[in-house]
Amino acid sequence: MLSQAIQDYLKAIYKLQGNEPVSTTDLAKELSVSGASVTGMLKRLSSMGLVDYNSYHGAKLTPAGEKVALETIRFHRLLELYLKEKLGYPLDKVHEEACRLEHFISREFVERISEILGDPKFDPHGHPIPSVDGSLVKIDEFPLSEAEPGKAYTITHLEDDNQELLSYLEKIELLPGTKISLLQKDPFYGPFTLEVNRKRQAIGFEVAKRIYVKKN
Repeated sequence: MLSQAIQDYLKAIYKLQGNEPVSTTDLAKELSVSGASVTGMLKRLSSMGLVDYNSYHGAKLTPAGEKVALETIRFHRLLELYLKEKLGYPLDKVHEEACRLEHFISREFVERISEILGDPKFDPHGHPIPSVDGSLVKIDEFPLSEAEPGKAYTITHLEDDNQELLSYLEKIELLPGTKISLLQKDPFYGPFTLEVNRKRQAIGFEVAKRIYVKKN
């Protein structure tokens, strides 16, 4: 059983890495720890075969490290959905609660949750839930800020790093799976006027950047 700290590091590296390794500075900022702490942990993870680490180039997950990261993410996102759908948690509360629980439950418990929920593919924010084998559903999506007026869309996911914003979006019914129409998009980062559930709703550009959609 890997420690909570190791799981958190692997999950953070997975979130931050693209085609390039993750820098010590970025990882320290993501986890709110010192650079020295990050360096020490990366050396440990490297010795365990979970990351490829070079002090000059940063860290990247090995296949073994990616497997652990995806399993942790699966635990987290299934817990979020269970908290929302079965226990009635508001959207802005599920992330922190799932973070507390994800390290202390068994695979058997998680798969029971998955079974109860009908083997879901997405968490309540719209992020894909990794399958048991680590695969993820891909969606052709883009920020609402890049959408064209006069067309209809479906919300696919919400960025989940601002709990206050999530609470607001839930209140105005802008949630994953909701069908919307973009009626107007004012120039110079002006407001976006939407039709949501037969009601008009205006949101700002910064909010629109955090809502992802697909064309209907």
